[in-house]
Amino acid sequence: MNIIKPSFEPLPLTSITPEGWLANQLRIQIDGLSGHLDEFWPDIKDSAWIGGKAEGWERMPYWLDGVIPLAWLAGDQSLQGRIAKYLDYIIDHQHEDGWLGPRPEERVEAADLWSQFLALKMLVGYHGATGDARIAAVVEKSLRSLDFFIDRHPLSKWGQFRWFEALIAIRWLYAQRDEQWLVDLAVKLHAQGFNWRSFFARWPLIAPTTKGRWNFAGHVVNNAMAIKAGGLWSLMTDDPGDRELPYKMMMLLDTYHGMATGVFSGDECLSGTNPSQGTELCAVVEYMYSLEILLSILGDPALGDRLEMIAFNALPATFSPDMWSHQYDQQANQIACSIQEQPVWNTNGPESNLFGLEPNYGCCTANLSQGWPKFAANLWMSTPDDGIAALAYAPSTVRHDVRGVPVSVELKTDYPFGEDLDFTVRAAGAVSFPLVLRIPRWADGATLDAGEGPREVRAGRFHRIDGEWSGETKVHLSLPMKPVARMRPRRAVSIARGPLIYSLKVDEKWREINRDRPNREPPHGDWEVLPTSDWNYGLLIDEGPVSDNIEFSAHKVGDKPFSPDGAPVTAKTKGCKVPGWLSENGVAAEPPESPAEAAHEVEELTLIPYGCTNLRVTEFPTVAKT
Repeated sequence: MNIIKPSFEPLPLTSITPEGWLANQLRIQIDGLSGHLDEFWPDIKDSAWIGGKAEGWERMPYWLDGVIPLAWLAGDQSLQGRIAKYLDYIIDHQHEDGWLGPRPEERVEAADLWSQFLALKMLVGYHGATGDARIAAVVEKSLRSLDFFIDRHPLSKWGQFRWFEALIAIRWLYAQRDEQWLVDLAVKLHAQGFNWRSFFARWPLIAPTTKGRWNFAGHVVNNAMAIKAGGLWSLMTDDPGDRELPYKMMMLLDTYHGMATGVFSGDECLSGTNPSQGTELCAVVEYMYSLEILLSILGDPALGDRLEMIAFNALPATFSPDMWSHQYDQQANQIACSIQEQPVWNTNGPESNLFGLEPNYGCCTANLSQGWPKFAANLWMSTPDDGIAALAYAPSTVRHDVRGVPVSVELKTDYPFGEDLDFTVRAAGAVSFPLVLRIPRWADGATLDAGEGPREVRAGRFHRIDGEWSGETKVHLSLPMKPVARMRPRRAVSIARGPLIYSLKVDEKWREINRDRPNREPPHGDWEVLPTSDWNYGLLIDEGPVSDNIEFSAHKVGDKPFSPDGAPVTAKTKGCKVPGWLSENGVAAEPPESPAEAAHEVEELTLIPYGCTNLRVTEFPTVAKT
């Protein structure tokens, strides 16, 4: 058994330079929680991973896993220097037997290996950023330790359900060593790990998780991570069933727990399709990472469509615009973020949708950093024939040597807020290679101009431009964004245009709370967000194309594009109040069955991209035309 090559190979982290709004977003993140947690939050600042007394399991490697690509993509030398000191400590204090970080002193046989898998993934990422020559030996020593450990103490708890995460480090080391013991270790992990393929063949979790039924198999983050399990394992087996597993999982999760933004619900555990149920932030960033891995392995452009949908909608919406606070759970229909005396959550507590430092639980505070930087790191990959492939779009430049010739591709664009993508290919000498561009499935009528005039290219596929490149070449791609109303449960509709989902703009006021708790001094405080305008509207539209019913306006992409006041696109449409659609304990009731009974007065409504909202309605009932 050998490890098979993927469809696309990720490029070194240092080969990609974020630009435009994306570079600015990474700067906002560094200036917010991500870049400062190690200065004040005890679980990072005083982590047992770096000699302190605070949490010593997953939180430090979670944080490092996200801030390593963040610091190097943004070129932030201060953050890089702090990270380097933490990694020096972790490497220097690796246990003699290979264990990484704090080791449980009691009942070592019951140790949960999840933190080891996570630390290995983080170390591989650090090598990608720095080329640190120590990493290979550290990773080998750790993997050999795990190989020995699981012979005596089989996987359990989180490690059992996340076993496939260890394949990332195994693949990385195998590419350098090509040693059979690594393949054997992967086989043992698969045998001891939870069998996601078998489980989804007879999947029973089609209803919302009831209170008191917390479980590993229905845990929202486990499922978001496991979407890549079949793809990773298929590199070992070349089994079509393993490659099909991610699609089966996504289809079932969409059907029974899907939200309009491309994520599925889960306040800890799967929660159904009510748009007032929440989705945990950890699940959002892990789903993105799963899709990035799967894009590399399977090479399916539809996975890029889903990745962009989540990255441009669910990811930014779960942060405050300055990224100094975040939610544990976000809602598609989120009419208030407040403490709930009787929580609607199936599992989580009353503060889960607050914007704060660590609402409900601190795992998301530790893990929130990976979303934007890993998205940026996986925009571009290489093809098996020395080409350059654009798998997702945001302003950036990629540099790559093609058979010894330095090549770069620069993308200038306001996408996803605009339709035009301008590429400049620069080659230091004449060299032939393919430039591969993803044409989203929604982009009917897309046109490409590579210097010979625009011509239509087919949607839903990768388009190859083969030829010899020399000097500077301009390529223009236009991706028409046609608005469409998509059917949701109870015949509600959501509005999509290109990769963006649009939501009702609900006016808001922020109220600081929990000031008496440790580490809640602004800007890293806790906040309720309360509505100051009405939200219970139905739309005067039907399912399908809605170009005649909605008027879109473009605005300058500013310093905080993912904010209510900075939205680069706004839309006007018509709707009516639905008096019978009320709030229940601070959240919106399920949308009434469409067409809903509505007030006679027609009003003009303003919609903005979901990722720009803090409060919103995204799944609307429709109302009959009068």
